[in-house]
Amino acid sequence: MPRPRSFRPLVAGFALTGAVCCTKPATSSEQVRAVSEPVAAHTPQAAPPTAVDCAHPFGLSDNMEVVYEIRDAAGKPAGQVHNRVVRPSTDTNKEKKQTVTLNNVLLKSGTYDEKNKLLHLQDLTFFCRRDTSFTDGMAQINYDALKSFRDRRLAYTPVPLAWPNQPTVGSQLPSGGVTIDVSSSVVAIAKVYTTLRNRRVVSGPEKISTPAGTFECYRVEAEREQGTAPHADLVLRSVGRVIDYYAPAVGIVKTEVYNKNNKLEQTLTLVSRSGGQ
Repeated sequence: MPRPRSFRPLVAGFALTGAVCCTKPATSSEQVRAVSEPVAAHTPQAAPPTAVDCAHPFGLSDNMEVVYEIRDAAGKPAGQVHNRVVRPSTDTNKEKKQTVTLNNVLLKSGTYDEKNKLLHLQDLTFFCRRDTSFTDGMAQINYDALKSFRDRRLAYTPVPLAWPNQPTVGSQLPSGGVTIDVSSSVVAIAKVYTTLRNRRVVSGPEKISTPAGTFECYRVEAEREQGTAPHADLVLRSVGRVIDYYAPAVGIVKTEVYNKNNKLEQTLTLVSRSGGQ
């Protein structure tokens, strides 16, 4: 049996033990075919002043470490997320008789609680294609929903999230996230999913200051639907909101997560970017 992968979204949660992953997640070149291009807006907006290099998605390079601080609804420290680049690579893909280059970075992503105890360790792949960078849909897994499915087979279907290298205020961005098929050895049990939809660039650029520095960011808002479907005609779902502050040359600088009552639930803030070549 293949060795299971441990996955962790960039939000605080609970460890999941005993899960078996029976389907290998799609590669970057396979994933990108499932993602439509961002729609151009009717109101142009100037690109950020820092140049974007598609050869290094989000400015990431070999051995770089990016750290985010997690805070809870009360603003108290709740842990950290450490993303370390372990393998940049380049793939090519044939599209409409043209060769398209995909620049990938493999990240080891570890999430720690407020006492610096490791909760989750997972692999994430970010990549850049033409004028758009992508984050891994696997980062959106809802671990709370998976707690009742320990020792089950889990098959992951991620859809990466697109981030234009030159955002346009008013533009719509494609949906993304992940769907998990839960099964036993003989029968399907449920689907667990997280989807970010109705994503749009609402403003920017604006200066966002963090312990890692001050960055020119675009505000990207989205609806986040999380659900569990034990049957096709029964879906238990909740819909909240996510606000990302995005700097094209850096990636996500800050994330605010709101619950279904529009109450702030969690924030993630960039605190350091170090190393790299």
